Amino acid sequence: MDRNTTIGLILIGLLLTVFTVMNRPTDEDIQQAKEQQRKSQSATNTKPPATTNASNSSTVNRPKVDTGKKDSATNIAPTVAKVVRLENQNLRIDFNSKGAIVQGVFLKKHKSYEAFKSNKKEPLCLFDAGDATNYVTLKNSNAVKTTQNLYFNVEELPNQVVFTYPVSDKKAIRISYALNEANRLSYDLSFPGFDANELENANLDWALSFRKTERKMSEQRRITTICYEQKESGIDYLSETSDDDAKAEEVLNWVAYKQSYFSAILHPKQGFTQNSSFDIKNFSEGQAKDTTHIKAMKSSLGLQFNQNKASFSWYFGENDYKTLSAYNANYDDILNYGWGLFRWINLYAVQPIFNLIVSNGIGVGIAILLLTIVLKLILMPIQWKMFVSSVKMRILKPEIEQLNEKYPNKEDALKKQTEMMSLYKDSGASPLAGCLPMLIQMPILLAVFRFFPAAFELRQQPFLWAEDLSSYDSIWDFGFHVWGYGDHVSLFTLLMAATTLWYTYMNSGNMQQPKQPGMPDMRVIMYIFPVLMIFFFNDFSSGLSYYYFISTLISIIIMVVIKRFFVDEDKLKIKMEERMAKAKVTPKKKSKFQERLEEMQKKSIEMQKNNKRK
Repeated sequence: MDRNTTIGLILIGLLLTVFTVMNRPTDEDIQQAKEQQRKSQSATNTKPPATTNASNSSTVNRPKVDTGKKDSATNIAPTVAKVVRLENQNLRIDFNSKGAIVQGVFLKKHKSYEAFKSNKKEPLCLFDAGDATNYVTLKNSNAVKTTQNLYFNVEELPNQVVFTYPVSDKKAIRISYALNEANRLSYDLSFPGFDANELENANLDWALSFRKTERKMSEQRRITTICYEQKESGIDYLSETSDDDAKAEEVLNWVAYKQSYFSAILHPKQGFTQNSSFDIKNFSEGQAKDTTHIKAMKSSLGLQFNQNKASFSWYFGENDYKTLSAYNANYDDILNYGWGLFRWINLYAVQPIFNLIVSNGIGVGIAILLLTIVLKLILMPIQWKMFVSSVKMRILKPEIEQLNEKYPNKEDALKKQTEMMSLYKDSGASPLAGCLPMLIQMPILLAVFRFFPAAFELRQQPFLWAEDLSSYDSIWDFGFHVWGYGDHVSLFTLLMAATTLWYTYMNSGNMQQPKQPGMPDMRVIMYIFPVLMIFFFNDFSSGLSYYYFISTLISIIIMVVIKRFFVDEDKLKIKMEERMAKAKVTPKKKSKFQERLEEMQKKSIEMQKNNKRK
């Protein structure tokens, strides 16, 4: 060590010594520190009081820190969180004074699948502590930027709780909640003392992750999303199956976080501005909430104030058509009844008939049976037309095969088509006569595909061996997962596939075998379809499989009854032969379609001749 280094170390030591002496605490400082430490230990060892209930003053033990005092009369913000509760006959809602948020919502008249299966008397938890936040972000304010981490004073009133944060002597933030209606919570924001420009571009940031409430998590995730109604364009929604985000293009009337059978709908009095955005994400495997929560949903909603105030109503409840439509705010648009024609069929035909049957105290399983019978009776004339057409086509089958043998080449396709049209016209048969009725029935078949999985009336309703018609039925649980099939055997799905296969077999006689190589045999395809249904419908609502099973079975019965008692195939054949014989001696008036075919045939022959000359 050289001389310069030694001198440097000595100087540093002297500086540290002087600094330590100058900053040594006085006796008074030491006494104050001991007193503060004693108070801190005393507060830590004190047991926190129970959470208060604003509606009936009952107590519920909660592991939350609580001052035990009403702080709203003071201008001093508390430094600890307090949880309070409002409840009525339908809802139990917990609030947290940190951020003045809705912390948890419980539906008292409903149960989760687990509670239903084990027959526990506990309310359904939509979400609880740590699952949701709703806080205001003030982008133009220098006093407060967000309410997220503020500790509010709490004032508990009958059916109401008021949170107040004193920003200064002249400014405050006031957030109040009132529970007056069966399923709705009033939510009011007030910023007394704030300038109007401080509230410009303010957002309400709402995040929520629903708890699992149904039997199968994958089914809940498949139809959970964010819906919102735009003032001019109507309802829109994010993807139900994948992560998605969106930005509003106009003022919003309301925003709904929707899962399979329950929703949270936030409805502002003045509307949300177009500076609103939405985001939804699935939980990936391995995340903490992957097995307990459905999806992570959040929105940033542009606020509109009237005299520094903004008011909202919050719906927490079931996705029941009758309940939602009663609010006259288009809430029922969130129900996944399909789009366009399919939705109209469900809203104005299937839903009213089903509600009428259920309202008379009939069980849901029997109601589905009666609904199926009613729909089949309405469609009876169409099925009659389809059956008669299929019989006529079966009678003509030998002559059609003769035409196929007569014109085997592609060059003769127009000739064959012309003679076939003449045959159909002379006999009174038409291949379209069977297709058109099928096309008329198809919208109903597709409409109920959306109706039954979305119908709240099916939830937790047992029937026969199905413990819950809104979920799959199982007669055998494997205990392991089979790829492409599942971990159970659904009997209603097997019955549906069996009746569909039987119905296909009864109609297979009308299908023509392909005469050209490479063309698929439609009969094979039609037989494969019922087999595929076993795999496709195994996890679906047992109410839906039950409906398709009953519907197809009734179709088979109707077909057998018509064949045996109403349509004599031999007599119909004689009538068709008489008509064809009469057509041969009677001058034929060609249809415009036949004239076009003949004209096309002539042009085709001329083109072939010209090609040969070249």
